[in-house]
Amino acid sequence: MNQQGGKPTGHEDDWWGQLYGDAEDAGPSTAPDSLDDRYASAADAVNRRPDTVPAPRSDPDAPEREAPAFPAGLPRPPGFTVEPAPVPVEAPAPAPAPGPASVPADEEPPPPPAGDRPARALDYVGAGPPTYDPEPTALPPADPDDLGDLVADTVLDGARYGTATLRAVSLRGDSARYRGEPRRDSLLTARFGTGDHALLLVAMATGARATPGAHRAAAEACRWIGRAVGRSHERLAADMRAGRRGDLKSGLHRLTGRSLGRLRASAVEQGVDPEEYAAVLRCLLLPADPECRTRVFFGAGAGGLFRLRDGEWQDIEPRVTDTAGEPVVGFGSPPAETPDGDRLTMDLGIPTPPSPYEPAPEPPREPFRFRASVARPGDTLLLCTSGLADPLRGEPELAAHLRRRWSGSGPPGLADFLADTQVRVKGYADDRTAAAVWET
Repeated sequence: MNQQGGKPTGHEDDWWGQLYGDAEDAGPSTAPDSLDDRYASAADAVNRRPDTVPAPRSDPDAPEREAPAFPAGLPRPPGFTVEPAPVPVEAPAPAPAPGPASVPADEEPPPPPAGDRPARALDYVGAGPPTYDPEPTALPPADPDDLGDLVADTVLDGARYGTATLRAVSLRGDSARYRGEPRRDSLLTARFGTGDHALLLVAMATGARATPGAHRAAAEACRWIGRAVGRSHERLAADMRAGRRGDLKSGLHRLTGRSLGRLRASAVEQGVDPEEYAAVLRCLLLPADPECRTRVFFGAGAGGLFRLRDGEWQDIEPRVTDTAGEPVVGFGSPPAETPDGDRLTMDLGIPTPPSPYEPAPEPPREPFRFRASVARPGDTLLLCTSGLADPLRGEPELAAHLRRRWSGSGPPGLADFLADTQVRVKGYADDRTAAAVWET
């Protein structure tokens, strides 16, 4: 056999005879293949009953077909062998990883070891849990025409300049969170200037209790003192670097009085009682110069100023001495009587009517507070409003907790600082505002 279809020639086609021998060609199929036959076959397949349909090949009960060794009707060539199909062998299941024993559904699994439990933030200290929930309950009412008057529940800030790392927070108290009242505390953190000549200001204010505009008064007090310090920051920073304590005290006293005076004038413009539209103001100045470790506190009103040094808390709030007793002779007051015992005046107990030519006396104002100190590496300075200062002084467990948290380690992150400052104490539910400075 050749490709041209000619007759076999000699030994060239002997391999064909050796392969197939005398086998005859099967030829064309004898099965009917007309159009009618195909139609009948298709109709029979469509009309066949379901019970006569052969089982699918995927039926697990159907017998498996073996692969034929060689096409039927043909002899096996010499040297041709067929290997049986390999039988799939299932891989052994992996051994289960060691783990805790299974627990029935109706029983609770045993608690994990104490060392694997995530550390939870401390909620409260003291004799018992506080009265209010630890999380906010109600939002303050909002005016659709004055949405800028809304105050966030919590404000958090931080910075690092020179050798000082600052963390600051202001959060609404438990009582205000439950009653849906706005936060009366306000916090301002600002940097004036650039480079080593910059000056950092932290201002915090607390509005009067049980007054509708307390949060606005506190925010306005922070803005006024921030504007005053910002305009004089170059002189203040120079005085801090030079250690001119007297100039700092007199200058900051003037700026504080001017800012609180503007707050009283704003109350008059709004037609509000100045006593109700008032605020306690407390501030901290930090120079950005790493060579200057002077820290200056100033303000007017009660609060707390603490220093954590060598693992012990120090209350360094400036003490304000109240003037009490009779006038002291030699300091501008006349003697009460003559050497002969005659009194120069007689007190009949009749109150003096107000003079129409003199303004009515103003109510006593909060005295000015000032303290300048030099920080040491490892110190932590804490300035706060009464909302944190009162429980810190009244509950030893809170002071011990913060001492453990802030001693011998670097400054915490913002989230950790927030968790530390919001540890609650029963009986203290006011707003809390605090600023802490870690020295390196």
